[in-house]
Amino acid sequence: MRAWQVRETGEPNRVLQLIDTPEPEPTWGTVVVRVRAAAVNFADVLLCQGRYQVRPPLPFTPGVELCGDVVAVGEGVTDRRVGERVIGLAALPRGGFAEHTVMEAPMVFPAPDSLDDEEAAVFCIGYQTGWFGLHHRARIQPGEVLLVHAAAGGVGSAAVQLGRAAGATVIGVVGNERKVEVARAMGAHVVVNRAREDLVDVVKDVTGGRGADVVYDPVGGDSYQRSTKCVAFEGRIVVLGFASGTIPQPALNHALLKNYSIVGLHWGLYARRDRDAVTQAHAQLTRLADEGVARPRVGERLPLSETAAGLQRLAEGHTVGRLAVSPRLD
Repeated sequence: MRAWQVRETGEPNRVLQLIDTPEPEPTWGTVVVRVRAAAVNFADVLLCQGRYQVRPPLPFTPGVELCGDVVAVGEGVTDRRVGERVIGLAALPRGGFAEHTVMEAPMVFPAPDSLDDEEAAVFCIGYQTGWFGLHHRARIQPGEVLLVHAAAGGVGSAAVQLGRAAGATVIGVVGNERKVEVARAMGAHVVVNRAREDLVDVVKDVTGGRGADVVYDPVGGDSYQRSTKCVAFEGRIVVLGFASGTIPQPALNHALLKNYSIVGLHWGLYARRDRDAVTQAHAQLTRLADEGVARPRVGERLPLSETAAGLQRLAEGHTVGRLAVSPRLD
């Protein structure tokens, strides 16, 4: 079978190699799947660069998220069956940028029937992260104001849809005019192009000076710093990651003076420590998908052979919406 492999870390278009390798066999607690489509995530960029919090041994195949058909079930697996269409996380070092891969059974979920293969492939991480970030960590309430950074990206656009579904007024922040329409189409009530507008001024204008009740920040850097200037009294800033490359150093005296909370979210911890909560979230998200409320925007559907090029565009910030790669498109 074909699989992309990283033998040394660096930029995706330099270090990824498409190779022929034997198909995997299931081990205890795992399933083997034929990949229908795999999501292109920023985590995969960081994996290639050697900057992700998880560092699989070299060589490895990236592709942390996918949709596929179960073709073999290992011992100890009782809730998955051969032929089932599933989504979830690949078991690194065998990632989803391949024709077949391995998934640990607890990280496998039934694919929503209402989503096609590429939509299903990009559904799990972004929407699970949004659900836990908004509902478990921020405890968002109807009528509150939600500020979402990178609102045209994968994680941000999911938060836009879920925030609107929760009854919030959603302000999306994007980096250029091309992404404004994407964030608006995903459901943002107000969209800020940070290249042309000051998000602090816009948020204060929209809220009558009160500020945003919840800030959803996968960017870090200056986005975080600007958010602290327009977060409401008793607001919550949910920190998800640092796509800007800069990890902010919070001024805790400022949080004290303004009475706001800085809340971290690592969805993977829920996946490992509270499987029941993740399963319940998947049921709720599947319902929202079936209702047409939660639906990923797949900006590009690429053949497997173009995975390295797609990852590099994501690394350089040249993508809109989600990217997915599929062996069947070659």
